[in-house]
Amino acid sequence: MSDDKFERYGDRDGGDERGDGGPGFRRRKVSRLYTEMGGKVDYRDPQTLKYFVTERGKVVPRRISKVSAKDQRKITLAVKRARALGLMPFQITT
Repeated sequence: MSDDKFERYGDRDGGDERGDGGPGFRRRKVSRLYTEMGGKVDYRDPQTLKYFVTERGKVVPRRISKVSAKDQRKITLAVKRARALGLMPFQITT
């Protein structure tokens, strides 16, 4: 009886056979800042900054873009400079 009582529950750690402890495979998000731009943020290039701005004109939060806090500050500063120079709109009008 001592060995049989745990068989119906499976592993007690909550994971499946792979041992990852989660309900499925979740791919790690990679920052677009380093994959496409090489870590450089330039306010004069609004085509690269558009990936960090929503269609309504808001800056994408870092939990979604998966950049570090330091890089998020660089992106925000570049977007603000591009808006001030007229390279990017402050808000999108529909």
